[in-house]
Parts: sequence; C-alpha cells; structure tokens
Amino acid sequence: MKKLLWLACCTLSVFGLNAQANSELTVYTYQSFVSDWGPGPALSKAFEAQCDCSVNWVGLDDGVAILNRLKLEGKRNKADVILGLDTNLIPEAEAIGAVQAHQLSLPKLAIDWQSNNFVPFDYGYFAFIYNTESLKNKPSSMSELINEFDGTILYQDPRTSTPGQGLMLWLKALYGDDTEQAWSKLKDKTVTVTKGWSEAYGMFLKGEADLVLSYTTSPAYHMVAEQENRYQALEFSEGHMSQVEVAAISATSQQVELAQQFLSFLVSAPAQQIIATTNWMLPVNPEAELPEAFSSLVTPKPLSIDQATVSQQRKAWTKEWRNAVSQ
Repeated sequence: MKKLLWLACCTLSVFGLNAQANSELTVYTYQSFVSDWGPGPALSKAFEAQCDCSVNWVGLDDGVAILNRLKLEGKRNKADVILGLDTNLIPEAEAIGAVQAHQLSLPKLAIDWQSNNFVPFDYGYFAFIYNTESLKNKPSSMSELINEFDGTILYQDPRTSTPGQGLMLWLKALYGDDTEQAWSKLKDKTVTVTKGWSEAYGMFLKGEADLVLSYTTSPAYHMVAEQENRYQALEFSEGHMSQVEVAAISATSQQVELAQQFLSFLVSAPAQQIIATTNWMLPVNPEAELPEAFSSLVTPKPLSIDQATVSQQRKAWTKEWRNAVSQ
C-alpha cells in the first residue's frame, strides 16, 4: 500500500553538520506521503534531529500531479526536493529542466541504478488487492480479469496518478495495439476512476468494489498494522508492471547542500525502514530491517517499458485510455 508509522533516529555524524541552523527544506510530494499515517511525520522527526532545520512538506494528489505542478510553476516553484515521481516520469522532468544533479555517492542498492539526477527511495509492483473473505472466484491473470471476471474494480486516473499510469503501461505492455479494446472491457467493471491512490483504496476498504489497483506490498500494512490477513494481492501469470519511486533536488533550490543531506538521509537504512513500514513499498537499501510479513508477499514476474518510449507515447496512450472509457 503506500503508507503508516515507525520512528528512527540517526546520528549527526552519519549525515554531516553542514546545513544552516534553522533553515527550511521544502519538499514537493504526494499527499499520502505526508499524511499522519504516511512516512512524512517520522522522516521529519528523524531528519530534523540531525540537520537543525525544518521540513516543509507540500502534498499534492499523486506523482503525476507533482510533475504537472512543476510544469505549471516552472522556475517559480518553491521546491528544494521533488519526491514522488517514478522512473517513467524522469525524462519529462529532465526535459523541462526541473531538477539538477545530486552529486552524491549512493550506498549499494537493491536495484540497478544509473541516474545522476534522481535518487530511488522505494520500489514495488502494481497489483489488484482483494478481500479473501468476500471474493471467492478471483482472476489469476490479466486476461481473466478483462475477459471473464464478473466483479467490480477501482483504479486511479493515469493523468494524475502514478498507479493509474502504471495500469496504463501494464495493459500496453501486455496488449500493444489491442489496448483500447482491453480498456473498453474494463470500463464495464469499473465503479469509478479516482484522482489518486488514497481515495480509491479508501473506497475499496468500505466495500465499494471487489478489487482496487494498488501494490503487491499493500497486504503487509494490514498484516503489520492491523493484524489482518484478509486483504491480499492477486498474482497474474503474465507478470506485473514494476515501479521505482524517486527523489531529486529541484533546479530552483536555494538549499542545495541541505537537499543533498536529505537525499543521503532518504536512502539510509533507518529512513528506509520508516518508508517501508509507512509507505508500504520495498526498500532500495537492502540493510533496512523489515517485518516478517514482507516475506509472505507475492513476488511477481516484473514487466517494464523503457523510459524513453513512455515519455514519447504517454500522451497518446492517455488519449487512448480516455477515448475507450468515454464511449
């Protein structure tokens, strides 16, 4: 899922003492990240304890909404750190000059990473979540979901949400030129399309649909925070679209040194432990300790589409989705 709470403290010696006293770091991110049950509060407490600064979170609807905000504001944006885009949005963020090189040496990561502008802070796989107590005939493939499943689903708008965009890419990876037909079939099963993840997941928990688009890690939240096992992720035989969430220093930042310090903190083991058990994604730092529940999660075959193709085709694929669901 994305999202709850854990506390970590980091020593000053690990992250340096170069930030100016009483300075403020402004971070653009998505709303669930800074909610009371998200990583924001615990990360602020841990980071502020070692930076002698304050963190000012600006919460937006979702990852795509962050990019849209950066496009709208241009050089007038107030961000020091941009947190919550994913790898599919990197080319567009770089094309509009929204970020600058972080100039950091990162620790050994659990994923292969090459970018000099962005730092990964978690990763995962999109999946549909279901209630084992109420859904008995669950689909075991995307094909079965589209063609045979007679239940209802909730998902997010690909124009504003990275999970919504993830579903769009998932279908495109599997169906290519036939994707619009797949969308048309899904339309008849869809209760609604929400702007962001939080709204859709909240509706699902109220019983308003059989399935909701989320992550394979979402069940870990229920198992750890609620001691509840009934919510599980469907594993599809064709594979699942992967996602890596990233952070970067804004090109307009006046607090570059402090932003660098924050990015270093973000990939440290203590911060990664906070993120994994509040944002409910997989940590990029393999040294982060995880609850036992993470070992019971499904481990799907990963699917992906290269960033350049996504950047070139995202508008066309979004239009294809819009045309299919509006008919």
